Amino acid sequence: MTLRPLFVTQIYQSELSEAGLVPELANACRLLAVEDGAGRAWCREHRYPGYTSYGSLNDLPKRMPEFEALKRDLDRHAKAYAGALNFQLARKPKLDNLWVNVLKPGGGHTGHIHPHAVLSGTVYIEVPEGASALKLEDPRLPMMMARPGVAPDAPEAEQPFVYLKPRPGTVLMWESWLRHEVPPNGAKAERISISFNYA
Repeated sequence: MTLRPLFVTQIYQSELSEAGLVPELANACRLLAVEDGAGRAWCREHRYPGYTSYGSLNDLPKRMPEFEALKRDLDRHAKAYAGALNFQLARKPKLDNLWVNVLKPGGGHTGHIHPHAVLSGTVYIEVPEGASALKLEDPRLPMMMARPGVAPDAPEAEQPFVYLKPRPGTVLMWESWLRHEVPPNGAKAERISISFNYA
């Protein structure tokens, strides 16, 4: 018998090139959470449990040098990932948007995808003990109909959901069509991350 793994979903995992950038980004994220009144208003209106710059600021790399340094690092990661995926591109992937997430204890993000993007991801800044992992969903689930569940000890690649536990400085990327979520933050402190899309 031969099994041929086809249509594999490749998840990119790496670390920021400059570890010293993590505390600088943490300070920048906390500063935005205080000073971005429009962002706080967006969070209240949309019942976001904490702070995000998603609905208010779309120019972070031009606004603060910490985010410009992050953009340069992420550009290298996105180029490497696109190459590993064998994408045929006329030019390197372009950062489309980047936003801060300061998630309070108990807060989460429900399952979603990132339309109009090619690559999406998150860099983790503060991940306190008990903070939620990133939950990735098998994209075949809506088509599985009467397929039985898999054994608890089945390989990671065959599980319907996979939980990736990051640490500060971890960079995770995936193709933007992949459904993902952040379960409720079980930590007693805020979980800080920066998410992004490449076009």
